[in-house]
Amino acid sequence: RMASTAAGKQRIPKVAKVKNKAPAEVQITAEQLLREAKERELELLPPPPKQKITDKEELNDYKLRKRKAFEDNIRKNRTIISNWIKYAQWEESLEEIQRARSIYERALDVEHRNVTLWLKYAEMEMKNRQINHARNIWDRAITILPRANQFWYKYTYMEEMLGNPAGCRQVFERWMEWEPEEQAWHSYINFELRYKEVDKARSIYERYILLVHPEVKNWIKYARFEEKHGYIAHGRKVYERAVEFFGEDHIEENLFVAFAKFEEAQKEFERARVIYKYSLDRIPKQEAQQLFKHYTMFEKKFGDRRGIEDVIVSKRRFQYEEEVKANPHNYDAWFDYLRLVENDADVDTVRDVYERAIANIPPIQEKRHWRRYIYLWINYALYEELEVKDPERTRQVYQACLDLIPHKKFTFAKMWLLYAQFEIRQKNLQAARKTMGTAIGKCPKNKLLKGYIELELQLREFDRCRKLYEKYLEFSPENCTTWIKFAELETILGDTERARAIFELAIGQPRLDMPEVLWKSYIDFEIEQEEYENTRSLYKRLLQRTQHVKVWISYAKFELSVEDPERLQRCRQVFEDANKSLRTCEVKEERLLLLESWRDFEGEFGTDATIERVRKLLPEKVKKRRKLTSEDGSDAGWEEYYDYIFPEDAANQPNRKLLAMVKLWKKQQMVEEAPEEEGEADGAEKESKQS
Repeated sequence: RMASTAAGKQRIPKVAKVKNKAPAEVQITAEQLLREAKERELELLPPPPKQKITDKEELNDYKLRKRKAFEDNIRKNRTIISNWIKYAQWEESLEEIQRARSIYERALDVEHRNVTLWLKYAEMEMKNRQINHARNIWDRAITILPRANQFWYKYTYMEEMLGNPAGCRQVFERWMEWEPEEQAWHSYINFELRYKEVDKARSIYERYILLVHPEVKNWIKYARFEEKHGYIAHGRKVYERAVEFFGEDHIEENLFVAFAKFEEAQKEFERARVIYKYSLDRIPKQEAQQLFKHYTMFEKKFGDRRGIEDVIVSKRRFQYEEEVKANPHNYDAWFDYLRLVENDADVDTVRDVYERAIANIPPIQEKRHWRRYIYLWINYALYEELEVKDPERTRQVYQACLDLIPHKKFTFAKMWLLYAQFEIRQKNLQAARKTMGTAIGKCPKNKLLKGYIELELQLREFDRCRKLYEKYLEFSPENCTTWIKFAELETILGDTERARAIFELAIGQPRLDMPEVLWKSYIDFEIEQEEYENTRSLYKRLLQRTQHVKVWISYAKFELSVEDPERLQRCRQVFEDANKSLRTCEVKEERLLLLESWRDFEGEFGTDATIERVRKLLPEKVKKRRKLTSEDGSDAGWEEYYDYIFPEDAANQPNRKLLAMVKLWKKQQMVEEAPEEEGEADGAEKESKQS
């Protein structure tokens, strides 16, 4: 019993306790397990034992078993062609050719469109020197699968290796009837060339490129074939036929490059140049990059400097033509194109490009769109005048341009002025004045009036200038520059009274664009005339209109500059008046600027008393804070700024007294606290000594 219980205890398996029951990070699928089992089964499978056959019976038994195995495999799946091929190759290895042939035939019954099966079958016949059988197989194969090129290549190769060129040619002819790919035709041509049949190769090329594959590269190969065999005239004829064949609609640059290189190799440089130029005139620029490249190289090798420049210019012309075709309103491209043709082309070509350029009128009648366009007309007119020296045509260009511009919406004063200056150069003053009069009548502009006045000034027609200034001021009475120029003209002519009257009229205008410049010019005019009383009167009139600090300072400097014994007193009086006047000025920096100028004046010309007096007038700089408010009215914090407190301001006197009293009280407090601190310190010392 004890033994049985012990044995029973041993048979009971121990259950392992799994602490971590979470799934593993890497999971193994059932598919992986099966695959690994299959792989290990193959690894562990022992190789079959080597068998030595000693007599015929054993051999027959071996053959029987192998054939049974092959037949079983075929019976399982007839469509696996590799089983048929292995079976046939095994029979072939036993020199059972008839049996192997039977297996191949059975396989062809199953899958007659399998290329590999036909190839293996024919190779077996060729290995065993069964030539007629092999021919039979190839014939059947190319009949069933005429598009399988391997059959044709193998068949022709076999016939050629057998020394049967006639039979090989016959196979090639049968093949060519199916119009195969290009390589097949080249194989046929190379076959004929191996037998020195150049005429037959030429006839194949003719059929090949005219009927089946009429591509440019094949024409080029045909021409090179003729060139290689020394038929130069035939090669040139092929290139010419190719150009005619493709025409101008399907033209390609590769054909012309090859044609030109052919002529270059024959030392026919002029022919090559003509070919390059002919092709460049007909092929679009974006499709002729290689053509340009080879033409440039050709000219560098065989041309002169002019020829190279022509190539480069021609290339750039193509580029510009493409740009302006893509966007006719790209005026910058037209400018570059015109600059190119002006340097290298004849007059008619340049005019033609100009006419094409100016025909692209901006589609929108807004001046900003016309600004670049109008320079095409200007350049055209200048070209006709300066380069061609044709004044009548130049006049027509100017008139056509002026007729084209919509003057009711906008105009170009530059164009009117250039036309008038041109007529003056042609000594036709009446036409120039008529042009400017028309311009002012149609579209009066400041630049037009100013330019017309300058023209008349250069011609020394001062009466006309006066009339023009009057019209100008009627048109734009607020223009201070015109008033000043008009007065300057009268001053130069020596009529000071007219100049003064013009200034008086000017400052009396209710609206002026730069009144300060006008007043300054009037004052400078009176100073030049040494009319100091008039100048003082002008300053006083100006100060009635404005209390600007710069006017006061200028007035003081004027009084200082006048050679007079009382000039210092007058200048000081101006500063005094200015200081009184600017007390009510809100901008305290202007008052400070005045006092600083006064201080500098007294420092140079005054006494100690006057310097001290001005110093007492200088303000005190105080830092203050003010509350900021944002746009929506909310509180935006505080900011610091500097303010100036002037001693003379009555409103600030109480504040200054209060500040002074605060400072005095603070000083007294500091003085009183000092003795108390000293007494406390003495008591502390005594206590320390006693301890």
